[in-house]
This record gives sequence, structure tokens and C-alpha cells, in this order.
Amino acid sequence: MTVGDASPRPSRLVLVAGTGTEVGKTFVAAALARRLRAHGRTVAARKPAQSFDPADPEPTDAEVLGAATGEPPQEVCPPERWYPVPLAPPMAATRLGRAPVRLDDLVAALTWPPAVDVGLIETAGGVRAPQADDGDVVDLLGRVAPDDVLLVADAGLGTINHVRLSADALGRDRLHVLLNRYDPDDPLHVDNHRWLTERDGLTVYTSAEAVADHLHGRLPGA
Repeated sequence: MTVGDASPRPSRLVLVAGTGTEVGKTFVAAALARRLRAHGRTVAARKPAQSFDPADPEPTDAEVLGAATGEPPQEVCPPERWYPVPLAPPMAATRLGRAPVRLDDLVAALTWPPAVDVGLIETAGGVRAPQADDGDVVDLLGRVAPDDVLLVADAGLGTINHVRLSADALGRDRLHVLLNRYDPDDPLHVDNHRWLTERDGLTVYTSAEAVADHLHGRLPGA
């Protein structure tokens, strides 16, 4: 099953992955949505499953994404896939005594409104983090067949290793890398950007707005 079997497929489907936890995937995806909407594009976001600390006063990923796209959080992530334990979703489900998380069920729940220009699918954790009992981000990518993959990475120390490992797992043909929290006055950030572009030949962005502008330009009517 691929996205589009149960509902219209967005004109452009983007999988948002990360080199690990706490790299800013959710806020990057939300910034993408806001920028694309400012361009006049229709955007929807989906979080197949989310786990969170119920004591954390910050909004959940689904709430952040819903605020950016104008959708109810329950449309972004089905309520039965909200796990109030800060673990990978299938591990959180086990801890809570809930039913196992299956990749088939996550993919089937990825439904979209009609006439969506850009659909964003935000994953949990790093690229080999379990999304279901029977699949990680790489497995999910193979099932949904996105048009673009956006890999969010920290701009600082260690990012070359993390990006290379993640890029090898995801494949490079449709991959875009975003160095989040990039500071052009930080020599390390500048060197990391140069190395990844010049040595590794990757397409690397330093702001979510630049990625959104690229996506906007690939859509009809740009």
C-alpha cells in the first residue's frame, strides 16, 4: 500500500525525517507549512504516531503542526496514536499496554483532504528509529513513496557523520538536507555546510524557508 490508495495524494508529498531526536523536525515542518501557505499553497501535515511526556507543558508535535497548517491536531495524528510516554511509538504502546503498532495501520491512516498542494509526513526520532513494531523510518519511506525527503540535522559538531549515515539509509536521489539552527557566523556550521555540499554532493539548506521556496517552485503555477 502506498499513500493515495485511500485518499487523494497531495501534489507533492514530503517525508520529514531527522538524524536523531531533538534536532527540530517538528518546528522545521511547521515553518515549511507556514511559508508554503504564505505562498498561497494548501498544506496538510501528518504525524503517523507521536509519543510525549504528559508533564511537559509544551504542545505536542500534532498540536504544533496543526497550528501551522490550520488542521485539528486529531487530524494530524489519530488520537489512538497519541502515546503519553516519551519512548519510540511501538515501545510506548507496549509500556501502556496498548495494541501493537503496525506499519499497515500507520500507512492506512495517512489520508488527505482533496486538492492539497504539499503533504508533510513527520516521522519520530532518527531514520532507524522504530515507527511501528514491524518498521522504522526507512520502511515507512518505502511504503509511502514520497516525492521528496527532507533530512533535518543539527548544524554543529558530529553532523557530518549523522547526515552521512542517515543519507545512506534513506537514499540520496530525492534527499534534501536542512542544517537546523544554522549560524552563518559560526565557522563550524559553515565548514559542515561546505563539506556536505562539496565533498558529499548533497543538497543542503540552512533555513526551512529556503526549502519551502524550493518546493513552491516545483509546484504548478509557481
